[in-house]
Amino acid sequence: MEPLEDNKPKQGVTAYLLFCVFTAVIGSLQFGYNTGVINAPEAELRTFFHNVSLERYGEPFSPNMNTFIWSLAVAIFSVGGMLGSISVSSLVNKFGRRKSIMLSNILAVVGGTLMGLSKLSSSFEMIICGRFVIGVFCGQCTGLVPMYVGEISPTALRGAFGTLHQLGVVIGILVAQIFGLGSLLGSAELWPLLLGLTALPAVVQVILLPFCTESPRHMLINLNKEEEATSALVRLRGVDDVSHDIREMKEEALKMSMERKVNTLDLFRSSNYRQPILIAIQLQLSQQLSGINAVFYYSTGIFASANIPNPIYATIGAGVVNTVFTIVSLFLVERAGRRTLHLIGLAGMAVCALIMAISLSLVKSNPSLSYLAIVAVFGFVASFEMGPGPIPWFIVAELFSQGPRPAAMAVSGFCNWTANFIVGLSFPKLAELCGPYVFIIFVILLIYFFIFTYLRVPETKGRTFDEIAQGFARRADPPPGPEAGSVDLGKPRDSVPMSPNESSQMVS
Repeated sequence: MEPLEDNKPKQGVTAYLLFCVFTAVIGSLQFGYNTGVINAPEAELRTFFHNVSLERYGEPFSPNMNTFIWSLAVAIFSVGGMLGSISVSSLVNKFGRRKSIMLSNILAVVGGTLMGLSKLSSSFEMIICGRFVIGVFCGQCTGLVPMYVGEISPTALRGAFGTLHQLGVVIGILVAQIFGLGSLLGSAELWPLLLGLTALPAVVQVILLPFCTESPRHMLINLNKEEEATSALVRLRGVDDVSHDIREMKEEALKMSMERKVNTLDLFRSSNYRQPILIAIQLQLSQQLSGINAVFYYSTGIFASANIPNPIYATIGAGVVNTVFTIVSLFLVERAGRRTLHLIGLAGMAVCALIMAISLSLVKSNPSLSYLAIVAVFGFVASFEMGPGPIPWFIVAELFSQGPRPAAMAVSGFCNWTANFIVGLSFPKLAELCGPYVFIIFVILLIYFFIFTYLRVPETKGRTFDEIAQGFARRADPPPGPEAGSVDLGKPRDSVPMSPNESSQMVS
């Protein structure tokens, strides 16, 4: 792709833009918090299940039943996430971006309240129901937040602001790890507060959202409110001349008006959408099937098996690395590009996963390898946050124009949550069967995703949504060649490169 023209009005980062972005990213923080919060109080929750059974039935649950309830409380979060992510399309089409985020917080308050009152009510069912409701909320957040942030951000900063979604997620995970310490909220008395705390940021976000603007793209393209969209853009961009943005949106709206409404099945039926949706799904799978959730869900056990003293603090250390390298990615994404960072991240993870497998398998005969194992975990986490962590969330929004974007976000988000559920469900059994060599499975998957990204994924840095969509449409429906009576004018200006030499064809 060629760089954008330099004659476009310069658009700075305004305080109002930052306010809107950071208000939206509160939802990302809640997603991260609820992903990591359930691990720390495991022993206390199992004891709670035991006591509830004893109080109700006069005898405790069997060890297998106790484990089943615990596993259900963990896994039901991902099931809720699947349902929440697939509902994003209907939600934004009916209520818009900002109002949808606001309404989804009702689920966060309900879920947090259920979990927070579970001990007082002596009900483990409230924990399971609360985790499911919170999962639905988080599933919606993973579609709503990147979509809203991408649509209000200037083209030149869309990648950097898109990375803030992942930054919110990793900060949420880190906060959950710290609050989950036994000396803080992870104790037998305070674990209900730890689980119910997620309702607080939901209330804060509901208070702040009315001061944020609706997406100007939604207002102009979907609602045909040009005056309101222009006013919002002036506040977001900090300049009076937003004619370029308005013109680009009008062109996209014109093309959208000539197409019928896009539903989920159309993404796979239409040659214009089939290529980008397959890429979007593969990118989301590359995030979850990379093994990152296996590392984080069971990191304390991994450090313990590597003979690391106080493994919970090593897990928190990995969370710090997670956060730091997400910030690094934020500054690199508009320089190096999405595709390049994703490739670097996948390659680094593959190398670290291989080192992890070898060092953990030999640590009993050579205890000094425990230090190599922890370095490999940190390297794995750092590589993840360079590319596979943040990029799939916002690049999916970039691959589609305004019409099909909600459906595409719903489908790709559903695939992400489904993969999350499968990894969480299968990893313990795989680890039991394969031992440390389970990470070889992730090495193979990472190599596959690296090859796919190298051959098929376009670079979207600096391109408008419409330009990216045009590139896919051109390849899906190429103009007739010279032999058909037309003149070959060479490479189109807005073509989408699939590899460095642009020699690879896209998936058909």
